[in-house]
Amino acid sequence: MSTTGWTRVIVEKPFGKDSESFEQLDRSMSAIFTEDIVYRIDHYLGKEMTQNLSSLRFANTFLEPIWNRNHISSVMITFKEDFGTQGRGGYFDQYGIIRDVMQNHLIQVLTLFAMEPPTKFVGAGSEISEHVRDEKVKVLRAFDPVRLDEVVLGQYLGNEEEPGYKEDKTVPDDSVTPTYAAVVFRINNPRWDGVPFIMRAGKALNERKTEIRIQFKRPPASTFMFETDVPANELVVRVQPGEAIYMKTNVKEPGLSNDIVTTELDLSYKKRFQDTYSQLPDAYTRLILDTLRGDKSSFVRDDELRESWKVFTPLLKSIEEKKIELIPYEYGSRGPAQADELIMRVGFKYTGTYKWHD
Repeated sequence: MSTTGWTRVIVEKPFGKDSESFEQLDRSMSAIFTEDIVYRIDHYLGKEMTQNLSSLRFANTFLEPIWNRNHISSVMITFKEDFGTQGRGGYFDQYGIIRDVMQNHLIQVLTLFAMEPPTKFVGAGSEISEHVRDEKVKVLRAFDPVRLDEVVLGQYLGNEEEPGYKEDKTVPDDSVTPTYAAVVFRINNPRWDGVPFIMRAGKALNERKTEIRIQFKRPPASTFMFETDVPANELVVRVQPGEAIYMKTNVKEPGLSNDIVTTELDLSYKKRFQDTYSQLPDAYTRLILDTLRGDKSSFVRDDELRESWKVFTPLLKSIEEKKIELIPYEYGSRGPAQADELIMRVGFKYTGTYKWHD
């Protein structure tokens, strides 16, 4: 390590497979590096829309007052890939979709979404980075244990064109590794008590996208007022592809009708920021620049990982010990139908036939 300048060590995931392996890894690293020079990188924290979450929440007067259990009915974070393991199942089979995607990428998105306002976001000094990371850790410490009846696991089968998961030559024939998971998380604090946070992630699905979908409570007395079932408003943050923020809004159908129709208030980055959209840095470029600047706010701290594994390790052990059934789903489908049933059971409501188009 440098004696005349500075040393910064970038560490890429995985950060262990459970609490025990993380602690072993952390002890080994701590024997060589101090925490202040370690930059644990998760490229999802460098994505444009993930970085935008805090600005969206705290720089807009009309949003923060309704960002709570009084107005929000449910929050759904979705990660979908439209391809399988593509001959690289050997690595994936050791981890599965929960460890590979949920415990790192999606839990980072969730904590940024759910955290309390930090003291500062921008400013000089290393302590600024800690304000954000402190609040993320507080969210993780408030998680309730995950209930197995609020978990759906799946593994994809082949179709006429694409092979199934076990047909990948790098995957064992008797693999019980999930390629799809839907899990409901609950945060036991005054802001989020009673709000289900639904996390969905899967491979070989019908489309590629990552998004945060906030479903608000229905307008009171709206069914009586308009003599129809008025859909709930939704605020959607499209992380990828086609970065966008849009609000599903109910308006009167144009013309002589008084029918309620759903449309959107749409901020599509490709359309609104045409001059800069094609020049957006990729996530790793942004994070490496932050490393050079000494800004750690978009990197994962050791206590944050420790608390995250406290959430996921009991869940993973229960899945393995109780041999939770893997529900087969076809390559290119939406995933197991039981996942949709779970989502509706905990409070998310599919309404109408409206679909946003990029």
